Amino acid sequence: MTADKIKKLREANNLTQAELAKKLNITRSSVNAWEMGISVPSTTYLVELARLFKVSTDYLLCLPGNNSIDVSELNEQEILLIYELIDYFKSQKK
Repeated sequence: MTADKIKKLREANNLTQAELAKKLNITRSSVNAWEMGISVPSTTYLVELARLFKVSTDYLLCLPGNNSIDVSELNEQEILLIYELIDYFKSQKK
């Protein structure tokens, strides 16, 4: 549930509801309402939360999605190694 994800991410980042609210320029009661499931963040705030916590909006919305890894700073050999590891882990699950 989105409410649980927001609360867990906030706590994992050692933020109070008031601190998170300040970062988003909203009231603490808005954050509290999200975490209690009384309301849900607007699209704008979902994007802001995703950026702040470095997660996808799909994760916040509990939607299934593909996981991705940023390999832009790796060289070709390092990227190939990652693909080999992924193939290895997939083969172990069969």
